[in-house]
Amino acid sequence: MITIIGAGVIGLAVAARVAGKGREVYILEKNETFGLESSSRNSETIHAGIHWPEGSLMAETCVAGNAMLYELCEKHGIVCRKTGKLMVATIDEEVGRLEELLDQGRRNGVKGLELLPRKKVKELEPNVEAVAAISSPSTGTVDSHALMRYFLNGAKEKGAEIAYKSKVVGIEKLPDGYDLVIEDSTGTSSVRTGVVINCGGLHADEVAQLAGIDIDEAGYRLHYCKGEYFSVSSSKQGLVKRLIYPLPDPATGGKGIHNVFDVDGRMRLGPSAQYVDEIDYSVDESNKGVFHDSVKAFLPFIEYDDLEPEMAGIRPKLQGPGEDFRDFVISHEGDRGLPGLINLIGIESPGLTSAPAIANYVAAMVDKLL
Repeated sequence: MITIIGAGVIGLAVAARVAGKGREVYILEKNETFGLESSSRNSETIHAGIHWPEGSLMAETCVAGNAMLYELCEKHGIVCRKTGKLMVATIDEEVGRLEELLDQGRRNGVKGLELLPRKKVKELEPNVEAVAAISSPSTGTVDSHALMRYFLNGAKEKGAEIAYKSKVVGIEKLPDGYDLVIEDSTGTSSVRTGVVINCGGLHADEVAQLAGIDIDEAGYRLHYCKGEYFSVSSSKQGLVKRLIYPLPDPATGGKGIHNVFDVDGRMRLGPSAQYVDEIDYSVDESNKGVFHDSVKAFLPFIEYDDLEPEMAGIRPKLQGPGEDFRDFVISHEGDRGLPGLINLIGIESPGLTSAPAIANYVAAMVDKLL
Protein backbone atom coordinates (compact mmCIF):
# COMPACT_ATOMS: atom_id res chain seq x y z
CA MET A 1 0.00 0.00 0.00
CA ILE A 2 1.13 3.54 -0.83
CA THR A 3 -0.08 6.45 1.27
CA ILE A 4 0.33 10.04 0.09
CA ILE A 5 0.07 12.74 2.73
CA GLY A 6 -1.31 15.97 1.28
CA ALA A 7 -3.71 16.69 -1.58
CA GLY A 8 -2.19 19.81 -3.06
CA VAL A 9 -1.14 19.84 -6.69
CA ILE A 10 2.04 17.85 -5.90
CA GLY A 11 0.29 15.13 -3.90
CA LEU A 12 -2.42 14.77 -6.53
CA ALA A 13 0.06 14.68 -9.42
CA VAL A 14 2.09 12.03 -7.60
CA ALA A 15 -1.05 10.01 -6.86
CA ALA A 16 -2.10 10.05 -10.51
CA ARG A 17 1.35 8.87 -11.53
CA VAL A 18 1.95 6.09 -8.98
CA ALA A 19 -1.60 4.63 -8.92
CA GLY A 20 -2.49 1.65 -11.05
CA LYS A 21 -0.37 -1.46 -11.65
CA GLY A 22 -2.51 -3.22 -9.04
CA ARG A 23 -1.29 -0.88 -6.31
CA GLU A 24 -3.41 0.22 -3.36
CA VAL A 25 -3.04 4.01 -3.15
CA TYR A 26 -4.55 6.33 -0.54
CA ILE A 27 -4.36 10.11 -0.29
CA LEU A 28 -4.81 11.69 3.14
CA GLU A 29 -5.73 15.39 3.32
CA LYS A 30 -6.29 17.28 6.57
CA ASN A 31 -8.55 19.92 4.98
CA GLU A 32 -12.15 19.46 3.78
CA THR A 33 -11.10 19.31 0.12
CA PHE A 34 -8.02 19.36 -2.08
CA GLY A 35 -5.66 22.24 -2.84
CA LEU A 36 -6.76 24.80 -0.26
CA GLU A 37 -3.31 26.09 0.67
CA SER A 38 -0.28 26.94 -1.51
CA SER A 39 -1.70 25.18 -4.58
CA SER A 40 -4.64 27.57 -4.90
CA ARG A 41 -3.08 30.71 -3.43
CA ASN A 42 -0.52 31.57 -6.08
CA SER A 43 -0.13 33.37 -9.40
CA GLU A 44 -1.10 30.26 -11.46
CA THR A 45 1.92 31.00 -13.65
CA ILE A 46 3.42 28.38 -15.94
CA HIS A 47 7.08 29.28 -15.50
CA ALA A 48 9.70 28.75 -18.20
CA GLY A 49 12.67 27.91 -15.95
CA ILE A 50 14.88 31.01 -16.08
CA HIS A 51 15.13 31.88 -12.40
CA TRP A 52 16.71 28.76 -10.90
CA PRO A 53 20.36 27.62 -10.94
CA GLU A 54 21.53 25.22 -13.64
CA GLY A 55 21.30 21.60 -12.54
CA SER A 56 18.89 22.28 -9.67
CA LEU A 57 15.72 20.21 -9.32
CA MET A 58 13.77 23.46 -9.52
CA ALA A 59 15.24 24.28 -12.93
CA GLU A 60 15.07 20.75 -14.36
CA THR A 61 11.53 19.95 -13.22
CA CYS A 62 10.30 23.41 -14.25
CA VAL A 63 11.61 23.16 -17.80
CA ALA A 64 10.26 19.62 -18.17
CA GLY A 65 6.98 20.47 -16.43
CA ASN A 66 6.41 23.51 -18.67
CA ALA A 67 6.28 21.36 -21.79
CA MET A 68 4.25 18.64 -20.07
CA LEU A 69 1.66 21.11 -18.76
CA TYR A 70 0.92 22.68 -22.13
CA GLU A 71 0.61 19.22 -23.68
CA LEU A 72 -1.78 17.85 -21.07
CA CYS A 73 -3.82 21.09 -20.99
CA GLU A 74 -4.34 20.86 -24.75
CA LYS A 75 -5.10 17.15 -24.64
CA HIS A 76 -7.52 17.27 -21.70
CA GLY A 77 -9.19 20.64 -22.15
CA ILE A 78 -7.63 22.37 -19.14
CA VAL A 79 -7.74 26.13 -19.60
CA CYS A 80 -4.32 27.74 -19.99
CA ARG A 81 -2.92 30.78 -21.82
CA LYS A 82 0.58 31.02 -23.24
CA THR A 83 0.88 34.77 -22.64
CA GLY A 84 4.65 35.07 -22.81
CA LYS A 85 6.69 37.16 -20.42
CA LEU A 86 9.08 40.11 -20.45
CA MET A 87 11.64 40.44 -17.67
CA VAL A 88 12.68 44.08 -17.79
CA ALA A 89 15.61 46.29 -16.93
CA THR A 90 14.45 49.83 -16.17
CA ILE A 91 17.96 51.39 -16.02
CA ASP A 92 21.14 50.68 -17.97
CA GLU A 93 22.90 49.34 -14.86
CA GLU A 94 20.46 46.40 -14.73
CA VAL A 95 21.17 45.11 -18.23
CA GLY A 96 24.17 43.07 -17.06
CA ARG A 97 21.94 41.13 -14.65
CA LEU A 98 19.46 40.54 -17.47
CA GLU A 99 22.24 39.06 -19.58
CA GLU A 100 23.25 36.75 -16.72
CA LEU A 101 19.68 35.52 -16.34
CA LEU A 102 19.38 35.05 -20.10
CA ASP A 103 22.50 32.88 -20.06
CA GLN A 104 21.20 30.88 -17.07
CA GLY A 105 17.83 30.32 -18.76
CA ARG A 106 19.47 29.07 -21.93
CA ARG A 107 21.77 26.74 -19.97
CA ASN A 108 18.67 25.42 -18.20
CA GLY A 109 17.23 24.50 -21.61
CA VAL A 110 14.54 27.19 -21.85
CA LYS A 111 13.72 27.67 -25.52
CA GLY A 112 13.00 30.87 -27.42
CA LEU A 113 14.64 33.34 -25.04
CA GLU A 114 15.74 36.67 -26.54
CA LEU A 115 17.27 39.87 -25.22
CA LEU A 116 15.26 42.75 -26.63
CA PRO A 117 16.29 46.43 -26.91
CA ARG A 118 13.97 49.22 -25.79
CA LYS A 119 12.58 49.77 -29.28
CA LYS A 120 11.48 46.15 -29.61
CA VAL A 121 9.95 46.18 -26.11
CA LYS A 122 7.89 49.23 -27.11
CA GLU A 123 6.71 47.49 -30.28
CA LEU A 124 5.50 44.50 -28.29
CA GLU A 125 4.20 46.37 -25.24
CA PRO A 126 3.70 50.10 -25.88
CA ASN A 127 2.65 50.76 -22.27
CA VAL A 128 5.76 49.22 -20.69
CA GLU A 129 8.87 51.22 -19.83
CA ALA A 130 12.18 49.36 -20.10
CA VAL A 131 15.66 49.90 -21.52
CA ALA A 132 15.87 46.16 -22.34
CA ALA A 133 14.02 42.93 -21.60
CA ILE A 134 14.26 39.17 -21.82
CA SER A 135 11.42 37.73 -23.86
CA SER A 136 10.20 34.33 -22.62
CA PRO A 137 7.52 33.05 -25.01
CA SER A 138 6.79 29.82 -23.12
CA THR A 139 5.60 31.50 -19.91
CA GLY A 140 1.85 31.44 -19.33
CA THR A 141 -1.00 30.83 -16.89
CA VAL A 142 -3.10 27.80 -16.01
CA ASP A 143 -6.35 27.13 -14.15
CA SER A 144 -4.78 25.51 -11.08
CA HIS A 145 -8.06 24.13 -9.75
CA ALA A 146 -8.88 22.46 -13.07
CA LEU A 147 -5.36 21.02 -13.15
CA MET A 148 -5.72 19.57 -9.66
CA ARG A 149 -9.13 18.14 -10.53
CA TYR A 150 -7.56 16.46 -13.57
CA PHE A 151 -4.84 14.83 -11.43
CA LEU A 152 -7.37 13.75 -8.79
CA ASN A 153 -9.71 12.19 -11.36
CA GLY A 154 -6.76 10.45 -12.99
CA ALA A 155 -5.72 8.96 -9.66
CA LYS A 156 -9.28 7.83 -8.86
CA GLU A 157 -9.69 6.24 -12.30
CA LYS A 158 -6.64 4.10 -11.47
CA GLY A 159 -8.19 3.03 -8.17
CA ALA A 160 -6.71 5.55 -5.74
CA GLU A 161 -8.88 6.72 -2.85
CA ILE A 162 -8.85 10.03 -1.00
CA ALA A 163 -9.83 10.80 2.60
CA TYR A 164 -10.48 14.43 3.59
CA LYS A 165 -10.39 15.86 7.11
CA SER A 166 -7.80 13.18 7.86
CA LYS A 167 -4.72 14.54 9.60
CA VAL A 168 -1.65 12.38 10.16
CA VAL A 169 -0.56 12.91 13.78
CA GLY A 170 1.84 9.99 14.20
CA ILE A 171 4.21 7.87 12.10
CA GLU A 172 5.71 4.70 13.57
CA LYS A 173 8.33 2.66 11.74
CA LEU A 174 7.46 -1.03 11.49
CA PRO A 175 9.66 -3.88 10.22
CA ASP A 176 7.73 -3.96 6.93
CA GLY A 177 6.46 -0.36 6.58
CA TYR A 178 4.75 2.26 8.71
CA ASP A 179 1.83 2.67 11.05
CA LEU A 180 0.13 6.03 10.45
CA VAL A 181 -1.98 7.52 13.24
CA ILE A 182 -4.83 9.52 11.71
CA GLU A 183 -7.11 12.03 13.37
CA ASP A 184 -10.51 12.59 11.74
CA SER A 185 -14.05 13.52 12.69
CA THR A 186 -14.66 10.12 14.30
CA GLY A 187 -11.55 10.22 16.47
CA THR A 188 -8.17 8.54 16.09
CA SER A 189 -7.38 5.47 14.00
CA SER A 190 -4.33 3.90 12.41
CA VAL A 191 -3.43 2.40 9.06
CA ARG A 192 -0.49 0.28 7.96
CA THR A 193 1.28 1.15 4.74
CA GLY A 194 4.43 0.04 2.97
CA VAL A 195 5.29 3.39 1.37
CA VAL A 196 4.70 6.90 2.69
CA ILE A 197 5.02 9.90 0.35
CA ASN A 198 5.12 13.17 2.26
CA CYS A 199 3.57 15.92 0.11
CA GLY A 200 2.57 17.98 3.13
CA GLY A 201 3.34 21.37 1.60
CA LEU A 202 3.42 24.01 4.34
CA HIS A 203 3.54 21.22 6.93
CA ALA A 204 5.92 18.81 5.20
CA ASP A 205 8.64 19.44 7.78
CA GLU A 206 6.20 18.57 10.58
CA VAL A 207 5.35 15.30 8.83
CA ALA A 208 9.06 14.46 8.49
CA GLN A 209 9.45 15.19 12.19
CA LEU A 210 6.63 12.76 13.01
CA ALA A 211 8.70 10.05 11.33
CA GLY A 212 11.57 10.77 13.73
CA ILE A 213 13.74 13.00 11.54
CA ASP A 214 15.59 15.85 13.25
CA ILE A 215 14.47 18.56 10.81
CA ASP A 216 17.13 21.03 11.90
CA GLU A 217 19.96 18.52 11.49
CA ALA A 218 18.52 17.44 8.15
CA GLY A 219 17.97 21.02 6.96
CA TYR A 220 14.26 20.39 6.52
CA ARG A 221 12.78 23.16 8.68
CA LEU A 222 10.48 25.36 6.60
CA HIS A 223 10.25 29.15 6.66
CA TYR A 224 6.94 30.77 5.72
CA CYS A 225 7.16 33.50 3.10
CA LYS A 226 3.93 35.43 2.55
CA GLY A 227 2.96 36.85 -0.79
CA GLU A 228 0.13 39.35 -1.14
CA TYR A 229 -1.79 40.22 -4.31
CA PHE A 230 -3.65 43.39 -5.26
CA SER A 231 -6.25 43.51 -8.03
CA VAL A 232 -5.93 46.11 -10.78
CA SER A 233 -8.83 48.35 -11.82
CA SER A 234 -10.86 47.07 -14.75
CA SER A 235 -10.10 50.35 -16.55
CA LYS A 236 -6.47 49.26 -16.90
CA GLN A 237 -7.15 45.73 -18.11
CA GLY A 238 -5.76 44.97 -21.56
CA LEU A 239 -2.97 47.56 -21.48
CA VAL A 240 -0.36 44.77 -21.45
CA LYS A 241 -0.62 41.37 -23.10
CA ARG A 242 2.29 39.65 -21.37
CA LEU A 243 3.50 39.07 -17.84
CA ILE A 244 5.96 41.88 -17.03
CA TYR A 245 8.57 41.06 -14.39
CA PRO A 246 11.25 43.21 -12.79
CA LEU A 247 14.61 41.68 -11.96
CA PRO A 248 14.34 39.23 -9.04
CA ASP A 249 14.92 40.39 -5.48
CA PRO A 250 18.04 38.65 -4.11
CA ALA A 251 17.13 39.56 -0.51
CA THR A 252 13.98 37.42 -0.43
CA GLY A 253 14.57 35.02 -3.31
CA GLY A 254 11.30 36.34 -4.75
CA LYS A 255 10.77 37.33 -8.36
CA GLY A 256 9.66 40.85 -7.50
CA ILE A 257 6.13 42.25 -7.65
CA HIS A 258 4.82 41.97 -11.20
CA ASN A 259 1.55 41.73 -13.10
CA VAL A 260 -0.13 38.35 -13.28
CA PHE A 261 -3.20 37.20 -15.18
CA ASP A 262 -5.84 34.66 -14.37
CA VAL A 263 -6.98 32.45 -17.23
CA ASP A 264 -9.73 34.96 -18.09
CA GLY A 265 -7.11 37.67 -18.61
CA ARG A 266 -7.91 39.68 -15.47
CA MET A 267 -4.79 41.45 -14.19
CA ARG A 268 -3.42 41.55 -10.65
CA LEU A 269 -0.13 42.60 -9.07
CA GLY A 270 1.94 40.30 -6.87
CA PRO A 271 3.23 38.45 -5.15
CA SER A 272 5.19 40.36 -2.56
CA ALA A 273 7.61 38.38 -0.38
CA GLN A 274 7.74 38.77 3.39
CA TYR A 275 8.87 36.15 5.89
CA VAL A 276 6.26 35.52 8.59
CA ASP A 277 6.01 33.31 11.66
CA GLU A 278 2.42 32.16 11.18
CA ILE A 279 0.05 31.22 8.38
CA ASP A 280 -2.19 34.24 7.86
CA TYR A 281 -3.98 34.93 4.60
CA SER A 282 -5.10 38.48 5.34
CA VAL A 283 -3.93 41.28 3.03
CA ASP A 284 -2.61 44.48 4.60
CA GLU A 285 -4.25 47.32 2.67
CA SER A 286 -1.50 49.68 3.84
CA ASN A 287 0.87 47.81 1.48
CA LYS A 288 -0.91 49.35 -1.52
CA GLY A 289 1.77 52.04 -1.74
CA VAL A 290 4.54 49.45 -1.76
CA PHE A 291 2.88 47.64 -4.66
CA HIS A 292 2.36 50.84 -6.62
CA ASP A 293 5.93 52.02 -6.04
CA SER A 294 7.33 48.58 -7.00
CA VAL A 295 5.82 48.61 -10.49
CA LYS A 296 5.55 52.28 -11.45
CA ALA A 297 8.97 52.31 -13.15
CA PHE A 298 7.93 49.66 -15.70
CA LEU A 299 4.10 49.82 -15.56
CA PRO A 300 3.65 53.60 -15.36
CA PHE A 301 -0.04 53.48 -16.31
CA ILE A 302 -0.96 51.87 -12.97
CA GLU A 303 -2.03 54.47 -10.42
CA TYR A 304 -2.35 54.16 -6.66
CA ASP A 305 -6.15 54.20 -6.77
CA ASP A 306 -6.20 51.36 -9.33
CA LEU A 307 -5.23 48.84 -6.64
CA GLU A 308 -7.38 46.93 -4.17
CA PRO A 309 -6.33 44.09 -1.83
CA GLU A 310 -7.26 40.66 -3.17
CA MET A 311 -5.60 37.60 -1.64
CA ALA A 312 -2.45 36.18 -0.08
CA GLY A 313 -0.54 32.92 -0.18
CA ILE A 314 2.29 31.33 1.79
CA ARG A 315 5.38 29.74 0.25
CA PRO A 316 7.15 26.94 2.17
CA LYS A 317 10.79 27.99 1.74
CA LEU A 318 13.78 26.01 2.94
CA GLN A 319 16.00 29.09 2.97
CA GLY A 320 15.39 31.64 5.69
CA PRO A 321 15.75 35.43 5.34
CA GLY A 322 19.06 36.38 3.73
CA GLU A 323 20.14 32.75 3.24
CA ASP A 324 21.46 31.25 0.03
CA PHE A 325 19.36 29.35 -2.50
CA ARG A 326 17.85 26.06 -1.37
CA ASP A 327 16.55 23.53 -3.85
CA PHE A 328 13.54 21.26 -3.62
CA VAL A 329 14.07 18.27 -1.31
CA ILE A 330 12.80 15.06 -2.92
CA SER A 331 14.42 12.33 -0.89
CA HIS A 332 13.94 8.63 -0.23
CA GLU A 333 14.96 8.36 3.41
CA GLY A 334 16.44 4.86 3.36
CA ASP A 335 19.81 6.20 4.48
CA ARG A 336 18.13 7.59 7.61
CA GLY A 337 16.81 4.14 8.47
CA LEU A 338 13.40 4.95 7.02
CA PRO A 339 13.06 2.85 3.86
CA GLY A 340 9.82 3.49 2.04
CA LEU A 341 9.50 7.09 3.26
CA ILE A 342 9.81 9.70 0.49
CA ASN A 343 9.91 13.32 1.63
CA LEU A 344 9.03 16.26 -0.61
CA ILE A 345 9.94 19.41 1.32
CA GLY A 346 10.28 23.04 0.26
CA ILE A 347 8.14 22.60 -2.84
CA GLU A 348 7.48 26.27 -3.48
CA SER A 349 7.64 28.13 -6.80
CA PRO A 350 7.90 26.68 -9.46
CA GLY A 351 6.04 23.78 -7.87
CA LEU A 352 2.82 24.24 -9.85
CA THR A 353 4.72 24.16 -13.16
CA SER A 354 6.99 21.36 -11.96
CA ALA A 355 4.18 19.13 -10.68
CA PRO A 356 3.98 16.61 -13.56
CA ALA A 357 7.78 16.32 -13.75
CA ILE A 358 8.06 15.94 -9.97
CA ALA A 359 5.44 13.19 -10.18
CA ASN A 360 7.60 11.33 -12.70
CA TYR A 361 10.65 11.78 -10.45
CA VAL A 362 8.82 10.32 -7.45
CA ALA A 363 7.28 7.51 -9.50
CA ALA A 364 10.76 6.36 -10.48
CA MET A 365 11.66 6.18 -6.78
CA VAL A 366 8.51 4.18 -6.02
CA ASP A 367 9.18 1.75 -8.88
CA LYS A 368 12.53 0.90 -7.24
CA LEU A 369 10.85 0.25 -3.90
CA LEU A 370 8.03 -2.00 -5.16
